[in-house]
Amino acid sequence: MVVFFILLIIICIIAYNTIKVVRQSEVYVIERLGRFHKVADAGLTFIVPFLDKVRSVVSLKQQTMDIPPQGVITSDNVTITIDTVVFYKITDPAKAVYEIQSLKKGIEYLAITTIRDIVGKMELDQTFSSRDQINDRLRVILDEATDPWGCKIDRVEIKDITPPADIRDAMEKQMNAERNKRALILQAEGERQSAITLAEGRKEAAILDAEADRESRIRRATGEAEAIKQVADARAQEIQRVYDAIKKANPDEKLVQLKSLEALQEVAKGEANKIFIPFEATQALSSLGAMSDIVKDKKSNKE
Repeated sequence: MVVFFILLIIICIIAYNTIKVVRQSEVYVIERLGRFHKVADAGLTFIVPFLDKVRSVVSLKQQTMDIPPQGVITSDNVTITIDTVVFYKITDPAKAVYEIQSLKKGIEYLAITTIRDIVGKMELDQTFSSRDQINDRLRVILDEATDPWGCKIDRVEIKDITPPADIRDAMEKQMNAERNKRALILQAEGERQSAITLAEGRKEAAILDAEADRESRIRRATGEAEAIKQVADARAQEIQRVYDAIKKANPDEKLVQLKSLEALQEVAKGEANKIFIPFEATQALSSLGAMSDIVKDKKSNKE
């Protein structure tokens, strides 16, 4: 009976050391007599007891590693503290176990030296504006360096860049000054735009007033011209009627001259009419005046 229990215990130990259950997203690196034998994937696997040994359990999930904050001197001699996180994944478990003693330590040291090399060539202001560039360069360099270790660097992110306290104060003052400057510029631009708008409004109003005055003068002048034309047409019709009457009466020459003088007098009564009489015509007018006096004397004698 005792022997049976002993055999049962031995069988259980052998079964425990022979049957291995590998979980999802993990692999077992198995050695046989101290040498690499195989990589056991997820699921049920069997090993030879006392000959095979599980050297390491390697996770295939993406892993993160927080790099301790490091003091870095920029090219303009400013010491800043950079906090970084690395995202990586193991692609070859055997290399990750046998090619380097500690994969995490290797990635950490590489990240620290690479950050100091990249940031040390930049000025302080450039480090704040070039985070994406720093992240990308870090990822490329670390990925190339860790490839022999069976590791893939997916991303590198700079979480924080902390300058010294005095530099922070100076930067805050500079930011406040820049903010005030932008506010003054915006205020001046607003006042300038307002002045331009008011000036354009006054200009448009002046143009409209000038156009209205011009239109008013044109209409006034057109009305006056029309009135003058109507008066002139009426005078012309009047003269034509006189001429027709004289022609119908068949008068002698002196009577014609007298009637023409009377018509000329009527024409000259208009405000818009200006008549210029040549010097040579004054003798004829004087003779017409004498004739008119003789006619008046004859009429008075008859009476």
